[in-house]
Amino acid sequence: MAYQNLTSEIKENILYVTINREKALNALNKDTLAELADVIAFANKTEQVRGVILTGAGEKAFVAGADIKEFSDYNGKQGEDLAKGGHDLVFNAIENSSKPFIAAINGFALGGGLELAMACHMRIASDQAKLGLPEVTLGLIPGYGGTQRLTQLVGKGKAIEMITTANMVTASEAEKIGLVNYVVPQADLISKAEEIMNAIKQRAPLAISAAIKSVVAAVKNSDGYATEIEEFGKCFETADFKEGVTAFIEKRKANFSGK
Repeated sequence: MAYQNLTSEIKENILYVTINREKALNALNKDTLAELADVIAFANKTEQVRGVILTGAGEKAFVAGADIKEFSDYNGKQGEDLAKGGHDLVFNAIENSSKPFIAAINGFALGGGLELAMACHMRIASDQAKLGLPEVTLGLIPGYGGTQRLTQLVGKGKAIEMITTANMVTASEAEKIGLVNYVVPQADLISKAEEIMNAIKQRAPLAISAAIKSVVAAVKNSDGYATEIEEFGKCFETADFKEGVTAFIEKRKANFSGK
């Protein structure tokens, strides 16, 4: 896939996506968001892809925010449309994906950049990374799910503090409050993401998708228990369930087909 603002490559069933606007600190402009929407849709419909590792080019920034110049003269309706489009095509699309997304945060993750990382199912940060939601310094609030996902991850009090002060947190602080799963040296960032993804790849693909859907339901305005029960039942109809049980009984490694 040829993009202007991203690079993408599939290796060993992992789709590596890099936001490639290093000179602009990988800021999210309209074209980049459109390309992200396309690559997310590709990941969801491509059987070869078992998971996605998302990062930014260079060592300075994962994504340092949105391209403010693009919406500096918007009115209220345009602002709402901007947020809704981003939610539908990128941020919610990642969270609702049947494939696991891991954000490898290689530097600043600010504003829309932190919102992008929070939409992913897991986050790993370089020990040099800094994270924050500075929108109130522009007279705005986070518009791509930041108020919701940050609250889900770190709790109401800490979320309100981070958003209303606009202060950044270090990678170690982010790990302490549950904003990221792991902090590693910059040189180990992608390999740590690969370690997790390679473990996931050994498990049953349809069960992975069912588990993600059920966990996401827990933080949405839906009956997460009902989703879990339904998805649990569906698993019994899969060839992977039969293979998993047979492998367990025969004391061998399961060979899952994703069917």
